[in-house]
Amino acid sequence: MALKTLSAKAAAALDKELMSTGAFSIDQLMELAGLSVSQVVYHVHPPSKGNRILVACGPGNNGGDGLVAARHLRHYGYQPSVYYPKRSKNDLYMRLAKQLEDLEVAFVDDFTTAMKSTDHVVDAVFGFSFSGEVREPFPAVIKALEETKLPVTSVDAPSSWNIENGPPQSGLGSKFNPAYLVSLTAPKPLVQHFKGRHFVGGRFVSPTIAEKYGFEIPNYQGVDQFAEVGVGGVRKL
Repeated sequence: MALKTLSAKAAAALDKELMSTGAFSIDQLMELAGLSVSQVVYHVHPPSKGNRILVACGPGNNGGDGLVAARHLRHYGYQPSVYYPKRSKNDLYMRLAKQLEDLEVAFVDDFTTAMKSTDHVVDAVFGFSFSGEVREPFPAVIKALEETKLPVTSVDAPSSWNIENGPPQSGLGSKFNPAYLVSLTAPKPLVQHFKGRHFVGGRFVSPTIAEKYGFEIPNYQGVDQFAEVGVGGVRKL
């Protein structure tokens, strides 16, 4: 069966529906999304492989998912550090950052330098709503992600990629292809360009909403908040 994907427009509409007829708050959705990301990291890179995790967070919802993931990773026994250069003044994001500070999670100012003393990177910079050019201070982050030999887990979209068309044809981000991708709620069309291990996270969609938007709910196992799925045979909805 072809892997069905959600366009950026459909993904945005789905988020709104989850928070209206679905009765979820953004706090809940972000918590469940970040939890799924943290579980994927634990699955592919357990602490025995190296417990230093660098989480790069953008200023929007994708960055919020990264902050949540960092908190869970700290509780799992990792030593996460967070690069969060454009902190949101929104109360939700401020609380997420405070929770990390209370756990003595380090916030770093230089991403490239921090990569020299980490074992795994979580890319939570840009999500499905990204478009246009990568603006400061993130070009250096994308360049470092392109060049690193470290395993990288991207949240919903490899940062700098277009949600519909995948990586830029040339220039910054064109050579970035992370080892792992966690599609939140449902895969996006860019997965047809992805070459690593692909997971779907966010175990909160009802069968009724999934049917309305025309995608399958993955076969989540036990208490897992993620499911590994293939990237072949993509069919855009």
